[in-house]
Amino acid sequence: MERGITTMRICFYGAGSMAEAIARGLIHNKLVEPGQISMLNRSNEQRLTELHDRYGVQTVLQGTNNDTYLKEADIIFLAMKPKDAAEAIAAIAPLLHSKQLIVSVIAGLSIASMERLLGEEQPIVRTMPNTSSTIGLGATGISYSSKVTSSQRLISEAMFQSIGINAVVEESLQDSVVGVSGSGPAYVYLVMEAMLTAAEKLGFDPDTAKELVVQTVLGAAQMVKQTGESPEQLRRKVTSPNGTTQAAIETMTEAGLPEAIVKGMLRSSERAAEIGTVIERSIAE
Repeated sequence: MERGITTMRICFYGAGSMAEAIARGLIHNKLVEPGQISMLNRSNEQRLTELHDRYGVQTVLQGTNNDTYLKEADIIFLAMKPKDAAEAIAAIAPLLHSKQLIVSVIAGLSIASMERLLGEEQPIVRTMPNTSSTIGLGATGISYSSKVTSSQRLISEAMFQSIGINAVVEESLQDSVVGVSGSGPAYVYLVMEAMLTAAEKLGFDPDTAKELVVQTVLGAAQMVKQTGESPEQLRRKVTSPNGTTQAAIETMTEAGLPEAIVKGMLRSSERAAEIGTVIERSIAE
């Protein structure tokens, strides 16, 4: 009988904001006890102390060394910076065995590259979460290597459901995930920045402007989610002929807003592929 996640030990190699978000989600949703989670980084003791005090997770400061945490883990999250990934993964490869599930949150690092570094028998999950995961509203793209079992797939999806929603995609679409949801929150923030600027020009103080803009964006997103209607349908419903909304939409369209958003998203995806190529090259050398 295959084990459930509640009995597993989970190790995060890298203790940044995304690792923290996932660990928080696992603990908050009671998928695992805090003591079953270990978090490792190179030398930042202050950060490790903060994570232990905040969540009860284990670190080297609790008396076990990093190698032991890695050897004993059932699931290992690779959460280091992309520029450090190849060297770090190659360094830990001798410590691992083929029963351990490897979950990567490293942008641009392909499953094939990880297999070259870790061995082809290693079950590997490649993921692309976004920053909204920190409040449990993330969107994550997930791809699997051929060695990932059906049970490991269920566990992987349960883990990422603890920080939002996920979509299982072919690995070839992972760069597209970056362009759509990975970088996506920033597009919305940019639009909000512009709305705040306009609100202040229209006479609102910054606090009132922020309150109105935030609620407007939140309400619009919930309308799409709750009604099941498309953004286009909802936009048409609120755009009366010759009315105020039509005047705004026409002006924004003439200024190139829709086209700029599409171009920006395509460029984000393209840039993700470029970063991936640099990582691949560093591994091949």
